[in-house]
Amino acid sequence: MEGKEIKELYDDRSIEIMQTAEDAYQRGSNRVQEIKNYALKAGIKRIGIAHCVSFPKEAEAVKQFLSGEFEVYSVDCKCGHITKHEMLGCEGKGIMCNPAGQADYLKENNTELNISMGLCVGHDMVFNQKSVSPVTTLVVKEITSKHNPLESIKNLK
Repeated sequence: MEGKEIKELYDDRSIEIMQTAEDAYQRGSNRVQEIKNYALKAGIKRIGIAHCVSFPKEAEAVKQFLSGEFEVYSVDCKCGHITKHEMLGCEGKGIMCNPAGQADYLKENNTELNISMGLCVGHDMVFNQKSVSPVTTLVVKEITSKHNPLESIKNLK
């Protein structure tokens, strides 16, 4: 980091995102409200939610919360019903998660901001990589601590 100018680290779009987040911040807001405030300040009209199939109620609650101000598109990780054999070439008939398919669905619906909710490790990386719109994480999958990774960190040995 030493010796690098801010202009080398941040392009204009990144600075714009940081400034909008700063302008949208409201003390005491929860993360869902922060996302809403950010999207309003940024002039966003369409929001995508990419979620784990095990979070349908939570994804729907977020969708409903945001729907008064935005068009919201939600897609679960099993979209496309791709089997393990089709994706990975291995034995098995189970349906795989499809993070690139989630990103593609949201791209087709012209979302301007995407929310990640509970995607598996690796799958979240692919979704973030393939998303053409900025991604913010609302929920991480952490089964052993009811999706609270800070608890897992406290219990490291």
